[in-house]
Amino acid sequence: MPTDPDALSRARAAWRYRGQQRPDFALAPAAGQESVWDYPRPPAYVPDARRVEIKAGASRLAYSETSLRVLETGSPPSLYLPPEAVERSRLRPSARRSLCEWKGQAHYFHVESDKGLIADAVWSYPNPLAGAESLAGWFAFYPALLDCRLGGERVRAQAGGFYGGWITSEIVGPFKGDPGTAHW
Repeated sequence: MPTDPDALSRARAAWRYRGQQRPDFALAPAAGQESVWDYPRPPAYVPDARRVEIKAGASRLAYSETSLRVLETGSPPSLYLPPEAVERSRLRPSARRSLCEWKGQAHYFHVESDKGLIADAVWSYPNPLAGAESLAGWFAFYPALLDCRLGGERVRAQAGGFYGGWITSEIVGPFKGDPGTAHW
């Protein structure tokens, strides 16, 4: 992953789609829906007041009516919750790191559950890049590994295993991470 400013600039410039115009292959949203192809790049960080509930196994890991939706071209939103909304006593630091050219270096956490340890199910940006400062210390969650609900609706996981987008009935794609989307 790029770490120097020139490499970050090249990574940012490599994106073909940036939300200014919906590509021909994108689904048209119906009333009350959003197309991920209308989201910008760099991403937008949008406050959301809907109830967010996250369970790891049978018990609650997080609950909040305050979240930040990260809206980025081609991906379902990722939701970030403030630290006080998370049962942090159940998080165990992971050695895993990843780098987003817009947000910076992500740190991952395993989650203790009644069914055992769930590896790398949560991430955070302790020191985000300029423009993403609102995410500092907030937590995001993989719906493929945890039971995530937004406004009472169970979230479907974004395909691909890397991205942590939350797919709900209000979101249309196709989505980055689906088979054949690596070139996006």
